[in-house]
Amino acid sequence: ITLLFKLRDFRGLYSLIIRKRNLSPSLVTYYKKPLLLHQGHMQWLFDYEGRRYLDLFAGVVTVSVGHCHPKVTAAAQKQLGRLWHTTNLYMHPSIQEYVEKLAALLPDPLKVVYLTNSGSEANDLAMFMARIYTRNFDLICFRGGYHGGSPYTLGLTCIGSYKHGVANAFGCQSTMLPDVFRGPWGGSHCRDSLVQTIRKCSCSQGCCEANDQYIEQFKDTLSTCVPKAIAGFIAEPIQGVNGVIQYPKRFLKEAFQLVRERGGVCIADEVQTGFGRTGSHFWGFQTHGVVPDIVTMAKGIGNGFPMAAVVTTPEIANSLAQNLHFNTFGGNPMACVVGSAVLDAIAEDGLQKNSKEVGTYMLLEFAKLREKFEIIGDVRGKGLMIGIEMVKNKDSCEPLPAEEMSQIWEDCKDMGVLMGRGGIYNQTFRVKPPMCITKQDAAFAAEVFHAALMRHLERTVAS
Repeated sequence: ITLLFKLRDFRGLYSLIIRKRNLSPSLVTYYKKPLLLHQGHMQWLFDYEGRRYLDLFAGVVTVSVGHCHPKVTAAAQKQLGRLWHTTNLYMHPSIQEYVEKLAALLPDPLKVVYLTNSGSEANDLAMFMARIYTRNFDLICFRGGYHGGSPYTLGLTCIGSYKHGVANAFGCQSTMLPDVFRGPWGGSHCRDSLVQTIRKCSCSQGCCEANDQYIEQFKDTLSTCVPKAIAGFIAEPIQGVNGVIQYPKRFLKEAFQLVRERGGVCIADEVQTGFGRTGSHFWGFQTHGVVPDIVTMAKGIGNGFPMAAVVTTPEIANSLAQNLHFNTFGGNPMACVVGSAVLDAIAEDGLQKNSKEVGTYMLLEFAKLREKFEIIGDVRGKGLMIGIEMVKNKDSCEPLPAEEMSQIWEDCKDMGVLMGRGGIYNQTFRVKPPMCITKQDAAFAAEVFHAALMRHLERTVAS
């Protein structure tokens, strides 16, 4: 038994040595003692020592229907024995079957699909399409938005820790983020969530002064920072990497109208919000009552398989056909079969409904903790996309110091719950589990988080 434990420790140490020696140092790891994972099943992960973890981060919001979901695994195994890859210059049944199924889930006129391999690649292509179609160049994005790490999409990504000291934002103009918690305006009725910010406001029903103020800032950007004609505007329906930021309810609808008046197209980045995760709707943009001109999607589209898509109108798609545009792996047989199986699993397992029911329960449980602990500044989200923003205290709303954040985070991991981190200051816990998570799991997660907060309180009192 002693030898077995020594061998296990050696395996973890050897993996760290190889990683440090042979993998890019830009690939950081979570936790003081990085996890060495061995297996996954639905909402659970298992490390090489056999410890089980409830996965509330889903491989950075990528595992949508569950780790190694039986239906998706079976479909992939079957296709592996038939045809792995062939160029999309040839026809194969799975690509036609998949794009028809995917397009049926989007409103008219969003019916033309271009398949790619990652969210960065999808957003890169969406930028390209917007510029080719409009014959304009400038694109507007939100501060705090994340749209990819490629040299092109880094112009739209407005989180400083992802920026490198090279030119990357030519033709990309950021505008104020309508953040009703941390921004200059916001109140107790602003966002589409069962839990509102602790700020109070005097707005009457159907009126939102914060929305009006943020729209004025958007107009100011249009008037001062870009030409009269623009290529477009891109937004996540709910910001993901920045810590689940929700905008005032009417904001995107009014912003889309202003963009279209300038000749631009509107792009919805559904990389994290899509495929039923918000619970009330299949797509995040539907929660805002808008129909974009271009929709990008990735992550949950393949439940961990590398695939992504851009869906747009026939008119915009035709603009790309004036010259050749080719993608070697986009739409390969394996990806299409996996993507199709994921859509089947979402429907057959009732995962959109589950996202709404379990997500609502979890959100309200975390909101109870906000009332109990001074360091929880905000709890927000929709469905199984939840952010818990940590602060020094509710009066100042200054971000909780990184060391204290990490201690809480480590305690949750040690008690068997994995959470993500996000926000400009890395001050927000991101809760975005596989959509198969149960109410019992959610209760366990809330209990663990409560215990971690109590440990933090004890450390604070002791010091």
